[in-house]
Amino acid sequence: MTEAKKLFIKTYGCQMNVYDSERMAQAMGAEGYVLTEVQEDADMVLLNTCHIREKASEKLYSDLGRLKPLKAARPDLKVGVAGCVAQAEGDEIIRRMPLVDIVVGPQAYHRLPQLVRQGGSAVDTEFPAEDKFDHLPERKTEGRPTAFLTVQEGCDKFCAFCVVPYTRGAEVSRPVERLLKEARDLVAKGVRDISLLGQNVNAYHGQGPDGDWTLSRLLREMAAIPGLDRLRYTTSHPNDMDDDLIAAHGDLPALMPYLHLPVQSGSDRILKAMNRKHTAEQYLRLIERLRAARPDLIFSSDFIVGFPGESDADHQATLDLIRAVNFGSAYSFKYSARPGTPAAEKAPVEDEVSDARLQELQALITAQQRATQEAMVGRVVHVLYEKVGRKEGQMLGKSDHLHAVHVDDPTGRIGQMARVKITASMTNSLSAVPVTG
Repeated sequence: MTEAKKLFIKTYGCQMNVYDSERMAQAMGAEGYVLTEVQEDADMVLLNTCHIREKASEKLYSDLGRLKPLKAARPDLKVGVAGCVAQAEGDEIIRRMPLVDIVVGPQAYHRLPQLVRQGGSAVDTEFPAEDKFDHLPERKTEGRPTAFLTVQEGCDKFCAFCVVPYTRGAEVSRPVERLLKEARDLVAKGVRDISLLGQNVNAYHGQGPDGDWTLSRLLREMAAIPGLDRLRYTTSHPNDMDDDLIAAHGDLPALMPYLHLPVQSGSDRILKAMNRKHTAEQYLRLIERLRAARPDLIFSSDFIVGFPGESDADHQATLDLIRAVNFGSAYSFKYSARPGTPAAEKAPVEDEVSDARLQELQALITAQQRATQEAMVGRVVHVLYEKVGRKEGQMLGKSDHLHAVHVDDPTGRIGQMARVKITASMTNSLSAVPVTG
């Protein structure tokens, strides 16, 4: 019997990349590869990259540099680069790093097995006409109670700072029937919590049996699947939050009370420069409408600090918006130029100024996060156990509000939905004990 080949995948960035890595692993599994967590043992190393964050290319080339000794010792080792940096840089990656065998973009990774079989150096950064999901093997969840499900890819918004429209392409929504089938198959394999993914997920407009469906209609249909207890979706744009989607937060018990809704800035002047096409006031009114539909909603968001032209007054406007919303968490970053985007041509804010603003903003967000978590202490919540905790007799899972919860439950099992009482708030998680009776 032929010994299985080993595949090591390093995933950078967003949840979409986590999903894509899982699908690439399954595609290569059909070629006889099994995953390994030890890079040195691998027959193939695949770096699945993200181009959103600062110095994404530099991080990739640094990691590739560390692979040189391994490739030199084992010339038959295959090295692949996938994802958005692969899409953006293409042949340049192999030119700079000849140790790389394969470069494949996020819309072409279904062709990865074919590229491996053909040997030599190969680059595929096309946007193929065929649906890559039609060419991927059936998903395996390996007993996990949670799963991501990509429903939409690409973005047509063209925010001035963002490379997604260039690396992921135009908005494309997957057909309704395929998504419902995949969701039912996941539930049949034990999945109880599904997060719908898209670069601009609430712009979903997939072809259904009677025309295009919106995200809210898709959510309502999925919520009716027996055994599917929880639904979430990310990432959204404020301009695509329509009336029916807002109403769905109040209508669907399975739609969890947590929403990631990026705003990026609280300054109308900066929002206009970012090409966001909404104002801070419109965002605040949207938050009000969502909370009216589901009062216990917890919000998270994204913020860019130091966008070109940002003044002290613009920064204060962002802090004012954060205070007005009271976020449960947020991701915040100092602006870094992405080549090819409109904002990259503008003069940056001085590093010292951006650093100071970022620290101030993050201190405010941290205080809000802590207050949100501390408010959970003493409450009884439902936690879906996802894995065994580090301590003996401990289970780890997520609450309805997406808080990580450590539960002292020696009899707990993965996939169990448990009623627990929150006993303490820690830095980024909660502690709890089971509630009996």
